[in-house]
Amino acid sequence: MLAEIFGLDGVIVIVVAIVVLFGGTQIPKLARSLGSAQKEFKNGLQEGAATVPVKEAGSAVSTATPVPSDHPA
Repeated sequence: MLAEIFGLDGVIVIVVAIVVLFGGTQIPKLARSLGSAQKEFKNGLQEGAATVPVKEAGSAVSTATPVPSDHPA
């Protein structure tokens, strides 16, 4: 994906710059933290999707509060 945007030379320059900035020992820690952040994000999306009611085809879900028949609208 990055090679399509920046080209192969650009990707190589970016990788070398990251290695120089963070050092060889910090890159595995950075990758591990990015992986755990991605996992937490996906879990949050799944939990959010589980709490939202799903509308079935052919049925309408009304969120309006019913008005009593003796109450003037």
